[in-house]
Amino acid sequence: MFQAIRDALLSVVFPHPCSVCGRGVEKYADGPACSKCWDETTIFTGDETLCAKCSQLLLLKPPLGEAFCHRCDGHFYDQAISVGLYERALAACVVALKSEPHIPARLRRLLAELFVRAPFYGADLIIPVPLSKARWIERGFNQAEVVAGVIADAAGIPIQTRVLVRRSHTPMHRAAMDRRARELTVENAFGVELPEMVAGRSIILIDDVFTTGATVSGCAKVLKKTGADKVGVLTIARAR
Repeated sequence: MFQAIRDALLSVVFPHPCSVCGRGVEKYADGPACSKCWDETTIFTGDETLCAKCSQLLLLKPPLGEAFCHRCDGHFYDQAISVGLYERALAACVVALKSEPHIPARLRRLLAELFVRAPFYGADLIIPVPLSKARWIERGFNQAEVVAGVIADAAGIPIQTRVLVRRSHTPMHRAAMDRRARELTVENAFGVELPEMVAGRSIILIDDVFTTGATVSGCAKVLKKTGADKVGVLTIARAR
């Protein structure tokens, strides 16, 4: 009843436009995007063919077996999964998350459902990708920690924010940067402060967007060098 009243007030008294198309958002649970834009967003369900390692979308039809894009062969994580493509409603949620530490209920549900399907059961620790001090001061929070909180609630796995640190401030990745350029910007950018928390552990690494995989691969590299057994990656969205 409360949700129905809240949605009615949202659409009539306090309407706000969809960040994607400009139409009114009908439900508070949908966050910054309207229902139509959510329906037009590619959400991974298992009915598409994804790279078995990095979840690159290969075909919009069910897989006949394991498939690999091979662009991720040199990455150090074991497997990366995402809710869906970085487009429309998911892109709007990611952009909104960079300015406000809030994840709408619809996305929270999708993240929980993704974890249930993930091969990460038995993981010991959740670690969000850290921000540099400069980015933290600018933003006031780490959006990866907000996502990690949702996964921790769904999975009952502890979060550790002091294990992985960003030792140097790296420039924002630009859309036109290729894979190697992105890798160079994060090379030697990460370190492990509490190695005893990592050795022999299975870790879920959390970030908001997987673009080329350079950042999460850099994090996974130092975690595995410190003795991590496995490193899986979970993000809201996957760039095409």
